[in-house]
Amino acid sequence: MKHLYETVAETVIAHIEQGVYNPGEKLPGVRKLSRQLHVSIATALEAYRLLEDAGRIQARPRSGYYVSGFRPQAMVEPEMSDAPVVPAKVTGQSLTRQILRAAKDPYQINLGSSVPHADFLPAHALLQATGKVSRSYGKRCFDADELLGNQELRRQIAKRMVELQCADSPEDIVVTHGAREAVRLALMAVCEPGDLIAIESPTFYGLLQVIESCGMEALEIPTHPRDGLSLDALQMAIEQWPIKACLIVSNYNNPLGSCMSDERKQALVELLERHEIPLIEDDVYGDLGFGLRRPAVCKAWSRQGQVLYCNSFAKTLSPGLRVGWLVPGRYMARVENLKYMKHQAVPTLNQLIVAHMLEQGGYDRYLRHVRQEYARNIALTVKAVSQYFPEGTRVTQPEGGFALWVELPNGVDAMELHRRASRENVIIAPGPLFSATQRKYGNFIRLSCAVPWNDRLENALSRLGSMVADVVAGRL
Repeated sequence: MKHLYETVAETVIAHIEQGVYNPGEKLPGVRKLSRQLHVSIATALEAYRLLEDAGRIQARPRSGYYVSGFRPQAMVEPEMSDAPVVPAKVTGQSLTRQILRAAKDPYQINLGSSVPHADFLPAHALLQATGKVSRSYGKRCFDADELLGNQELRRQIAKRMVELQCADSPEDIVVTHGAREAVRLALMAVCEPGDLIAIESPTFYGLLQVIESCGMEALEIPTHPRDGLSLDALQMAIEQWPIKACLIVSNYNNPLGSCMSDERKQALVELLERHEIPLIEDDVYGDLGFGLRRPAVCKAWSRQGQVLYCNSFAKTLSPGLRVGWLVPGRYMARVENLKYMKHQAVPTLNQLIVAHMLEQGGYDRYLRHVRQEYARNIALTVKAVSQYFPEGTRVTQPEGGFALWVELPNGVDAMELHRRASRENVIIAPGPLFSATQRKYGNFIRLSCAVPWNDRLENALSRLGSMVADVVAGRL
């Protein structure tokens, strides 16, 4: 059921979209808005807070609310991928590791990593939480906790799962070393080495590395930059190939930024459950949406417990804490057995810090701020691409996350562009890394927008665009 404040927020957005209020312009005060729309002051205030969380407006102390000045510039987006639906072994991941090592150089401008820059992390809040947890728990911070996870952290995660319409108890949750361990445990619980996993195409190379480490094969399914995985293509693949599991990032996929609608998520779950195929849902970017509401998760529509839900705080709170979780549904016994046999508990202190941030509201306060920062960076980077890259360039315009998928004009070799850019201390992620065989997306690159915007970064994008233009013009 839609709340009244959500209706008010949608009315304000409609006014912004219609040009009644332009970027940077002051909006009516809370009292004036309540009179205009015949709602209470509390409802008007809640609507503005919702819009602020979504990055559509900004609050200025002792001044009021203003329309955000940064919105993505309209550009043509890439079309749906046309990946051949043929099983393939995951290969070439050593190249991925080489590029990731190069990205650690502090002198490089790192547009190629999917890890947020330290400036985007709530360092001060985490340090405060560390001090409070240390004083409260003392020696217990350094003791080994339950292998399945600290009980208080699992309880806080269960509360968030309830908000996502998933009735999971703390006992249904397994705390993991980030999302990758969660995905690995999920794959090992439902598949065997040599099994075939349906994945989005393009997909995050980290997931490809997990599939490779498990000795499994990938089946790339065409994926749309906005709508996500093609359900028609998946249906045909199920009829043709012995798919044992489907692995997707349902919200703000990396690298596309796609977000499946509620209807498509429900249809995906129903399709897979009809064929008794487990769905492994990676939702690491779900909390980083720019819209009024957090997108739903596929797990909310599962009736048979076949969705294994994976998430992590690595893309939000801190990649260094390495705290993730898995809700394995009906596969809990298998996951628990795998965890005891092959994996270790997450450090207790790290779990207690995250639990404190969740319980005291620090996590949600941080999200309200960082969503606006990522929305701003996405808009600025799209604008720079439109300004500095040659005609024929296409770029996604995601509504969450911090990745941009850029299609370069035909004839531009993304791998060669990566090598040239590296020599000028600019790191990008070339498109072939996002395919199982690294033979697709030869003229695509992914740009990370989790890098502080400054003149040096804009200059790097300008130089990158010049390199692309030189290739198109035949000067390189």
